[in-house]
Amino acid sequence: MAGAQPTTSLTERRKAETQLEISRRAAELFSERGASAVTAEEIAAAAGIGLRTFYRYFRTKEDAVAPLLAGGVTGWITYLTDDGDARRDESVQAALERATRRALTVSDDVTEEMLEWTRGLLRTVHDEPGLRAVWLRVQADSEDGLVAALAELMGPTADPLTVRLTAASANAAMRIAVETWAATDAPSTGPDGPADLAARCIRTLIG
Repeated sequence: MAGAQPTTSLTERRKAETQLEISRRAAELFSERGASAVTAEEIAAAAGIGLRTFYRYFRTKEDAVAPLLAGGVTGWITYLTDDGDARRDESVQAALERATRRALTVSDDVTEEMLEWTRGLLRTVHDEPGLRAVWLRVQADSEDGLVAALAELMGPTADPLTVRLTAASANAAMRIAVETWAATDAPSTGPDGPADLAARCIRTLIG
């Protein structure tokens, strides 16, 4: 995005790293056993911290996976308006497909392990009310972020209603794609992988 990014202090970076490590350990345990069978104490132990430290970062054990789920969303929205990726005269649909593929394709930023943790989490979301609440909150934040990114991408003359409808459609396409992939044993790459499924959903809803 245009403009200089704020400098992050060493303390803030360490805090973010600790938070993400807790999130990864929670995702791993939830994926293996389900959230209801895992305690906050177990997550804290797996992350190498005390229980009091865990609760300084997260209100509930389910909240611990929010950074991991939200991280993919943040990347997706950033890629959408990244000047280094944007193409001149690129359509909104093409921009969304490009950003979606980058966000869901295994790379230095998106590891296969992270995708598999996401798969495990999404398989338990509908049976775990606490996790479902976190997933719905991440989706709501994602749509808000997409509205802002698409408003920038579509320009000041874009109809606000069209911007919101496009954001809602793109958000739904991404959610349906990753939930559909997570419910299968398909690999993380190829025609049945999350990137191709999401691109297909975007073409269906927005094309």
